[in-house]
Amino acid sequence: MKENVNEKVNWPVTILLFLGLITVAFPLYLTIVIAFKQPSEMSTTVSGILSLPKHWSLANFAEAMRVTDFWNSLRNSILISGVTVVLSIVLHSMIGYAVGRSKAKSKFYNFVYLYIVSGMFVPFAILMMPLVKQTAQMGIANIVGVILCYVVFYMPMNLMLYSGYLTNIPLALEEAARIDGATTWTTYWKIIFPIMKPMHATAAVITALSVWNDVMTPLVIMSGSGINTLPLAQMTFQTQFGTNYNLAFASYLLALLPILVFYIVCQKQILNGVVNGAVK
Repeated sequence: MKENVNEKVNWPVTILLFLGLITVAFPLYLTIVIAFKQPSEMSTTVSGILSLPKHWSLANFAEAMRVTDFWNSLRNSILISGVTVVLSIVLHSMIGYAVGRSKAKSKFYNFVYLYIVSGMFVPFAILMMPLVKQTAQMGIANIVGVILCYVVFYMPMNLMLYSGYLTNIPLALEEAARIDGATTWTTYWKIIFPIMKPMHATAAVITALSVWNDVMTPLVIMSGSGINTLPLAQMTFQTQFGTNYNLAFASYLLALLPILVFYIVCQKQILNGVVNGAVK
């Protein structure tokens, strides 16, 4: 016999989820609708803005790609984001392993952990001018300098994530590897690094999203170099006389697609890691 279970709806949570859906879906709807509209279809009335385009056209997308030099800007954004993510996963995971495994035993490593994590609370505005001067003096006021800055900027957050995830990995695995004659380096790359695959995907998503959408760092460091990322190129739509919303929103949708695909791929990796389990 089947038992009847009275399921109660958690209305506060349901209402919050519904409001969250509206705050995401409504701006996305406006972005898509305006991107496909012609400037002549735009009006100051609410109904004119919310209405669907009379003729769905890709003209705004083609013009936005021309104005922003889309392919070159996309290449620069992919290069900066991709190299930053790879370096962050490799370097930050090693630092997280070294500090995370030692901070409970050593006051020095505990101080190092707190010192690095405290970098999360330093505003970029304080670092902006010194970074501009230092990168110029070192001759890296270019893509290389931007990548190095990103790797340092996101180290505190990723260190906290990796060191926290290590608490779920039993020390017995490393002790067994040492008994078998494995060095610390071998133990890390052969055992610990593959086990942290879900955290790699998490760190990759957070870092990539932040780098992909960032404007200030490449703006202040690569100013005058003629090198644009997608966010920098999209600033051309904003002038002192107004903003071309049709072209701007079309460009935003184009810039959204690559990072959306990356997020979907990493999301699958996270789910697979959770299903398979870290320790078999």
